[in-house]
Amino acid sequence: MTRTITYHPDSSYNGHKISEYLRNLGYTRQSLTILRYDEGSIVLNDQVVHMNRLLEDGDTLTINIREKGVSENVIPVDLPFPIVYEDEDLVVINKPAGMPSHPSMKNFDNTLGNAAAYYFSKMVCDNNNFVYRCVNRLDKDTTGLTIIAKHMVSGGILYEQIQKKILRREYVAIVEGTDLPDNGTIDLPLSRDLDSAIARKVDFENGDRAVTHFEVISRGKGLSFVRFRLETGRTHQIRVHMLASGHPLIGDFLYNPENNIMARQALHAGKLSFLHPMTGEAVCFEVPVPDDMQAVLDTYFE
Repeated sequence: MTRTITYHPDSSYNGHKISEYLRNLGYTRQSLTILRYDEGSIVLNDQVVHMNRLLEDGDTLTINIREKGVSENVIPVDLPFPIVYEDEDLVVINKPAGMPSHPSMKNFDNTLGNAAAYYFSKMVCDNNNFVYRCVNRLDKDTTGLTIIAKHMVSGGILYEQIQKKILRREYVAIVEGTDLPDNGTIDLPLSRDLDSAIARKVDFENGDRAVTHFEVISRGKGLSFVRFRLETGRTHQIRVHMLASGHPLIGDFLYNPENNIMARQALHAGKLSFLHPMTGEAVCFEVPVPDDMQAVLDTYFE
């Protein structure tokens, strides 16, 4: 797959290197290194040039982003693939429950990666050059919005937005109990639970800092419907923080196994906002809760 982008740098970049201009646009250093060694990727006024060429007023700069890698272990499988938005640089997905984000030994052919590989092989590009870049991973049974970057530049920029907290994620969940404060912040460090292959735990000695902001949307019959904004993105962060607060998610087989109101944890990534990696435009996407969560809301909340 080749993504061709044309720029017209303004006069403020006169005398600046092409690399400086692209770095200012958000291109990561890794992306620039790959482009630097890909002959023909940098074209200035219809002439192939090096990254250190200086810009002048009126220049037309063309970048050819050519995907040459391959995700060999991600086999194409025809799976439901609910697309919320798509352009030449990214796809926003409303991931269903029961679909892991990445293949693993126990989930080799039932993941979002497999679905993306099939989709791109049929609709977008030669599958031999498919590289799977899931920007914000969701747990297998967590539903909602996630981004797949179509090439290394958009992927790199979006990953940096996560690190710089430009990309913002909001979740909603149904939790046990109704005495949670109207809003607040949970700041508890998390680490792996060595007694489990997948679980996490609060760990004040060895844990990484994890910060979750919450706001109660409504209270029902023994349950609360809560909105979350993540300041950090640790594995199982909301699930473990809510367990520690005494309000575990309903249906969470790992952290609240005795609750069977739902067949999975009632957690949904409903809102996602970021700057488009290539245009810089602020974008925001929202999707409603899935049917299983809505059924609980209809039953337990007036």
